[in-house]
Amino acid sequence: MNQVRPIVRPLAGKESMNPVRRTASLVLIALVFVMEGYDLMAMSLAAPRLEPLGLDPAQFGWVYTAMLVGIGLGGAVLAPFGDRIGRRPLIVFGCIAVAALTLATTLATTLPQFLAWRLLTGMAFGACLPNCSALSAELAPERIRATVMALVSAGIPLGLAAAGLFAPEVVAIGGWQALFVVPGLFAALLGVVLWPVLPGEAARSERAPRASRLPQLELFRAPWRVPFAVVATLLSLNAMNLYLLNSWLPTVLPRAGFSLDDAARIAGVVQLAGLAIGVVASVLIDRWRPGATMIGLFALMAACFAAIGAIAPGAGWIALLMVGVGGASAASMALPALCAYLFPPRLLSSAVGMGVMVARLGAFAGPPLGQAMLDVDVAPQMFLASAALPAGIAALIGLAIPVALAVLRRQEATA
Repeated sequence: MNQVRPIVRPLAGKESMNPVRRTASLVLIALVFVMEGYDLMAMSLAAPRLEPLGLDPAQFGWVYTAMLVGIGLGGAVLAPFGDRIGRRPLIVFGCIAVAALTLATTLATTLPQFLAWRLLTGMAFGACLPNCSALSAELAPERIRATVMALVSAGIPLGLAAAGLFAPEVVAIGGWQALFVVPGLFAALLGVVLWPVLPGEAARSERAPRASRLPQLELFRAPWRVPFAVVATLLSLNAMNLYLLNSWLPTVLPRAGFSLDDAARIAGVVQLAGLAIGVVASVLIDRWRPGATMIGLFALMAACFAAIGAIAPGAGWIALLMVGVGGASAASMALPALCAYLFPPRLLSSAVGMGVMVARLGAFAGPPLGQAMLDVDVAPQMFLASAALPAGIAALIGLAIPVALAVLRRQEATA
């Protein structure tokens, strides 16, 4: 069968990147994603525990959205600088900024304060993460590039899972503030360790032609607007589900009869399932058909969410959530990896960063939509079943992936 190979070129300073340093760089980049996943889950786990401050967890929809707005702004405005000045400065700066801002969140006592700190934290993540994805593509062997990118970004569901699984113990030790202290200190440590390990300017990828001053604008021109439209739409639909579910699952499950601690642990377990699903999906992208892989993943998610609406809460829900919510996390791993097959190396950070920004349009809708459903007392079954619609639409959009893949193949043949 015909398979489109990614054309991300190897690092220019490849001889200076011995296998040990290359592996260490990928591991540290993966830990950045672990830190992000933990930090993203921290607010949704903390919200149900803030009632002593007079804060209703159902009021935190816009706080969750503020984080997404920040990620979008950082991804669109700051991340593309990685295509010009190198990945390392953006990654290290992002980690240090995340550390300071996440620790500052522990001082918040009102909704506006939580909103402000989450907005700024999101901007720091937006500057950092697209460059982590791009650098992992440059460091990875070509034949398993999507798999390596997905394994690195698997840190997100791993961090989400760790936050949920260990939340009861963390809160018991240090209260809700400890949920932010853990990722804050972790981010500070990463910022210190990353600089000497990651490749610097001399080891950046070979790019021909050189990245323009505003490479993100090329994504809206021919020929790249078609693949960008496809991947951005899929990212947006998936982000709607991802942030709807990750933001509200610890709040919705107790309304269905689960305890607060059990809800947190379930939120963690489904992320572990997402990690496994994401790895399988990425291997299939590398070894089989990217389009069929993504269509099948989104269709399976839609079926699971629809099934939740038809059965009573219980063990069956947990199994379906593992595939449904886990599938959303898996898609967030696989879609950036797919970008290595859709865009040339000079546009990779810009494509991932702008994709993150456009995806926020869907992500922005997730938390407020959940808050609106809770405000009118939508049953937990229907709350979770509503995620079937975005997943089903994404499966249909996936039919355009082969068309998007053909664009890069034509450009490479012409070159």
